[in-house]
Amino acid sequence: MKIKKLFLQNFRNYGQEEFVFDDGLNVLFGKNGQGKTNCAEAVYYLCTGASLRIKHEKQLIKMGETQAKIVAEAENRYGSVTIEANIFEEGREIKVNGTKIAKNADLMGLVNSVFFSPGELRLIQDGPDERRRFMNLSISQTSPAYYTALLRYNKILDQRNALLKNPDISLVLETLPVWDEQLCRYAATIVKKRGDFLKMLSPIAAEYYAYLTDGAEDLEIKPDKQWEGTEEEIAEALKKKLSYNYEKDLRLGFTTVGPHRDDIDFFILGMDAKAFASQGQTRTAALSVKLAEVEIFKNLSGEYPVLILDDVMSELDLPKRKKLLKKVKGMQTMLTCTHAERVLYGADCKKIRIEKGKIKGEG
Repeated sequence: MKIKKLFLQNFRNYGQEEFVFDDGLNVLFGKNGQGKTNCAEAVYYLCTGASLRIKHEKQLIKMGETQAKIVAEAENRYGSVTIEANIFEEGREIKVNGTKIAKNADLMGLVNSVFFSPGELRLIQDGPDERRRFMNLSISQTSPAYYTALLRYNKILDQRNALLKNPDISLVLETLPVWDEQLCRYAATIVKKRGDFLKMLSPIAAEYYAYLTDGAEDLEIKPDKQWEGTEEEIAEALKKKLSYNYEKDLRLGFTTVGPHRDDIDFFILGMDAKAFASQGQTRTAALSVKLAEVEIFKNLSGEYPVLILDDVMSELDLPKRKKLLKKVKGMQTMLTCTHAERVLYGADCKKIRIEKGKIKGEG
């Protein structure tokens, strides 16, 4: 999977610009605040339909403008594909090969992407929402069934939570089993696919962590809850758990069990990384997870995703920089940095200098 060209119009700090990328390492460099990350964000947005940096899409529109456009000419194993996003103050429209798509699920998997920046430390340091978001974005890119189940689960969950706030307790208790039946069907799909994902992720991430630390430390990733069995068995177990928690749910006014409450545990040298890991250990662990995500995409789709490394080199020591550059050979990578010559160490790449939202040189 590769992005051949990227066109930006009124996106973030760009007026109008077109990027042409190589199949291998592409280095976007320049001073801070010039638009390097904005370009990388545009690539990720077209791959996933989501931004890792904003809550409201109108924030993507250049100040003073009313709409933005981003277009990518890309390739996957099935051939060429053009993805276009038109972003308005009140919403957006996404087209694939000129045809408007009705739902985001139709975008997932066309061009997979993995994004890593220093901010990804929150994957380990912050609350469980970040880790669920990571799994949701990653799994959805290779499993439309997961993405659909997630959307339907969240919709039913909202309706169940609204019911729990109803003052008519007898009506609530009479109606809850109906919602639980539907909720558990989609929850089981989510739980099963997350479990399968983590079973793939943990050993590969551990291998990368050992590689980056020269075998001095080990990393282990586990779900905080173990759900075993088929989807039908998981659904039944969840249904019993929901029933057991009726009193608690009614008292609190929301659903207290289910995949919307699940988490991942990270262990470094056998200790809880959230509580005991240093900044350096956390950074290395997060990078190992992202590199493992790349390998999972390759294993599932037969192609490497587009790897985006945003200002990562400034946070790594020299040995880890060299190890990382060695690992990204053979896949399309977008790497942003302030000084290309300080981080490349002779690596074969295309360099693009960005200044105030404009390309000021290529080589």
